[in-house]
Amino acid sequence: MSDRKISQAVISRLPRYLRYLGDLKDEGVERISSHDLSLRMHVTASQIRQDFNHFGGFGQQGYGYNVDYLYEEIAKILGLNHKHTLVIIGAGNLGQALANYMNFERRGFIILGLFDKNPNLIGKSVRNMEIMDIREASDFIRKNEIEIAVLTLPKAGATEISKQLVDSGIRAIWNFAHVDLELPDSIVVENVHLSESLMKLSYKISQESGEEI
Repeated sequence: MSDRKISQAVISRLPRYLRYLGDLKDEGVERISSHDLSLRMHVTASQIRQDFNHFGGFGQQGYGYNVDYLYEEIAKILGLNHKHTLVIIGAGNLGQALANYMNFERRGFIILGLFDKNPNLIGKSVRNMEIMDIREASDFIRKNEIEIAVLTLPKAGATEISKQLVDSGIRAIWNFAHVDLELPDSIVVENVHLSESLMKLSYKISQESGEEI
């Protein structure tokens, strides 16, 4: 891989490449050209080649890409050749839905704990995991060397809890709370603001329907 810094735009496209390559594997496709992949993904073949060239290219001119090999190489770049341990902080509807999403484990993301402060939820089971008191989260994270916390709390408690998670040794936070977290640069934060995504969808609908501002 090149020593030069890879742009976030390129990195953000890698999961999509992996998804399409996974579909190709399931279909039994062994080899594909950048042209054929571009037709499936609705991006240019030139864009695909440029993106892959950042990491060494992976293919041969006139020969295309070996699907299994390309899938494994992109998975390695994304760190999916290692298992990652997670806890979910907030066991409401969203937290439980994420805990029940089996595809995380197929990608190597192993959910080991589910926490909440609601006494009506503590002690209940989700996928054979007992929801624990949020006050036990810090000790659990330390003892089990948890890497990632999934934050599905309301905005009000998210900032304080996130700082406690950092003090407990968390390396990254997948943040669904409706607030941008201010944490040390060493902590990786991926913000997922669902309402903002829905607003973008609303904008696109409005533009296509010709509504005036």
